[in-house]
Amino acid sequence: MIAIVDYGMGNIASVRNALQLLGADPLITLKTEDFAAATHIILPGVGSFQGGMAELHRRGIAQILAREVLENKKPFLGICLGMQLLGSRGEEGGDTEGLGYIPGRVRRLRVDEARYRLPHIGWNTVTRKDVPLFRGVISEDFYFVHSYVLVPESARDVTGTCEYGEKFAASVQRNNIFGVQFHPEKSQRGGLALLKNFIAC
Repeated sequence: MIAIVDYGMGNIASVRNALQLLGADPLITLKTEDFAAATHIILPGVGSFQGGMAELHRRGIAQILAREVLENKKPFLGICLGMQLLGSRGEEGGDTEGLGYIPGRVRRLRVDEARYRLPHIGWNTVTRKDVPLFRGVISEDFYFVHSYVLVPESARDVTGTCEYGEKFAASVQRNNIFGVQFHPEKSQRGGLALLKNFIAC
């Protein structure tokens, strides 16, 4: 079973639907026992960094995730805001402490806003490393909706990059922890192939 974190921050149902297309068994949940029973955990999200962390703490999810992801080493995928929350701190909405799974800061894209509109919305090419999440994924284009990016302290944690006014981390991985800035559930065949790879981790 794949547990999808239900913390009121966006595209949760569309992630569940994509996983069901792949024949997986997703469950949108807040229950401790569901996370304990899950083989994989996904943290989707649309919204602000500060708002996302506030909801994780308010709903008691942050401690549950720490146990299941850091201690029990379950495969964990953060999507869009979910990837950003992996960082140590974020500036959106005010300086806020993140989950800290991947050391780094979340900041606004530094682009010439006369030429590059924010939020960054649409399909863009991701330059990938040969890592499990992208193995066998033919498509190089994925769908983005964001204004902020995670800047990891270590380049070794970056598994994919994208160019939109500046180069930024489009995907990250540290051990069992994965993150993608784009939306695989909106990225058609390439996104489904990526989710299938995550399920196989």
